[in-house]
Amino acid sequence: MNILVTGGTGYIGSHVVVELIKRGHTVDILDNLFNSKVEVLDKIEKIVGTKPRFHKADLLDYDKTLEVLQSSKFDAVIHLAGMKAVSESVEKPLEYYENNIYGTINLLKAMNETGTIRLVFSSSATVYGDKGVDSAHLMETMTTGVGITNPYGWTKAMIEQIIKDVSAANPNMEATILRYFNPVGADQSGLIGEDPNGIPNNLMPIVMKVYQGKLEKLIIYGDDYATRDGSCERDFIHVTDLAKGHLAALEHSKPGVSIYNLGSGKATSVFEIVNAFERLSGRPLPKEVGARRPGDLPVLCADPALALTELGWKTELTSEDAIRDTLRYLNNLE
Repeated sequence: MNILVTGGTGYIGSHVVVELIKRGHTVDILDNLFNSKVEVLDKIEKIVGTKPRFHKADLLDYDKTLEVLQSSKFDAVIHLAGMKAVSESVEKPLEYYENNIYGTINLLKAMNETGTIRLVFSSSATVYGDKGVDSAHLMETMTTGVGITNPYGWTKAMIEQIIKDVSAANPNMEATILRYFNPVGADQSGLIGEDPNGIPNNLMPIVMKVYQGKLEKLIIYGDDYATRDGSCERDFIHVTDLAKGHLAALEHSKPGVSIYNLGSGKATSVFEIVNAFERLSGRPLPKEVGARRPGDLPVLCADPALALTELGWKTELTSEDAIRDTLRYLNNLE
């Protein structure tokens, strides 16, 4: 297939592009390089032997977005472009609502104008909100849009609803919504990985910056939760497994809206991740336990059964695999 990937030079996008090209698909990337680097294109080429065609464009610019969609006959769009830092979304809600929602509306309009009917959308487990004890086994049939604690999560929930409404108005549309849990790791080559701008919000990129000496120490937010070791537990998924989930979604695309969790179904604690990182790197990390963060749930974990049943997809790599690949990536940066 001929596929357009929005946000394709970003962390998850670049891994999706690699797996698409490995599977024999032709890929174009649309990205404004807001939180990524154009050098990623050369790294993709080193991994797969092909450099995807690149369009520097912003989805907020409808005319440019339409121009990109008109530049080729695309069989599908994988939409990953968007601002994604939870804490930043609380500080800059209008930027998040404008960028994520307006950008998606422009993309959907351009797809409609060009007759592009197949979409895979990058959503998030944040749409579930706080499900209490049920947060340990989140299922696609659960209600969304209740108890969401940040504008980032709200943008994902709102976009999901927009996609459902657009699909209802166009019975030919094939839309797949993928709800990510906690992507970690790097490509096995060590050439591409996570390299966020500014101070990250998620555990692994913070650990990475502490390991690099770019942050003084790791703060573990709470050690008194009702979990195995008192720290929060999350469903960490290797980014390569996540990328392959997009291929499975494309290959099983069907009319209407399909929604799948992309997670491992296994909860791993913050202490377990940190201990494994220290063991595999051979280096202790400066760290201390701090107060709980508002809005953090004790456990957040996917029930990934539907993706296995309908897409034939499941995770194959472990959190330790993700740490090893992350270390390979970090050592390549040094």
